[in-house]
Amino acid sequence: MTIQQLEYVVALDKYRHFVSAAEACYITQPTLTMQLKKLEEEIGFMLFDRHSKPLKPTRQGEAYIAKARQIIREVRLLEESVKNEKESLAGHFKMAVIPTVAPYLIPRFIKTLIDENKALSFDIIELQTSEIIKSLRDETIDMGIVSTPLYEDYIQEVPLYYEPFLLYLPENHKLAKYDKIASEIISSKELLLLDEGHCFREQALQLCSLNKSKKGFGFTYKSGSIEALMNMVDRKFGYTLLPELAIEEKDISADRLKRFTCPEPIREISLVCHTSFAKTRLIEKITQSVIKNIPKNLTTTKDNTRIEWK
Repeated sequence: MTIQQLEYVVALDKYRHFVSAAEACYITQPTLTMQLKKLEEEIGFMLFDRHSKPLKPTRQGEAYIAKARQIIREVRLLEESVKNEKESLAGHFKMAVIPTVAPYLIPRFIKTLIDENKALSFDIIELQTSEIIKSLRDETIDMGIVSTPLYEDYIQEVPLYYEPFLLYLPENHKLAKYDKIASEIISSKELLLLDEGHCFREQALQLCSLNKSKKGFGFTYKSGSIEALMNMVDRKFGYTLLPELAIEEKDISADRLKRFTCPEPIREISLVCHTSFAKTRLIEKITQSVIKNIPKNLTTTKDNTRIEWK
């Protein structure tokens, strides 16, 4: 049994296809097949059901692959420690960001971060929180930016900022008379929400103590875009909740954009990675870059209450 064989098994579990897994490991398909067979003969049981389409692990194989992942993580951590990778600010990394954060945060800091650290590069994608959690577990991404806490023991969370929820109203709405809004007066009949799966939706429901099943319109509109919901509000279909960064650079009149009463509801936004991710200095650098490029009022939790999403 070798680390290389374990890496082949993990790759095969990831791709569930011999050719794809072999290509990812930069070997031929016959070599992968031979190494898998050799390992199975050594341990005394089959790791994968060859008759299943797509390929899937056997019951014993699932447990073995989980242990193989753990061993590979530990070996990689040891290798990085030996190479002093904790202090390295070089490399190519995959970062996933939730859709209600990505368009408003990434443009603020990523160019400066790259300009100041020429040896860094990133692939940045938008994923929902559940997908980011799974990707971190499977180690198909290096880090993510999500609303926390996640309550996953294999994920490290580094808080970046604390973002207030704001109420966005159509013109001449009856709620415009209030200086600040109490969450109790929000009506499910008028509240426009993001599609299911977005943590911002779940937080909005909790903030306003609303039932998911309540519907107040004669139609349903499933959207993953805050901008789309704002356009609906502009057409007087109702109102919606917004994260503060989404409107920070927009000129919106005070009668259409309302803060909530104290303690102001916020969401915690954090940089997250697998607990095995060893590049401590990189995490620190990204955190510093984000904090430097956001409004200062978002870096404190004074007089706020954190709204969780699960």
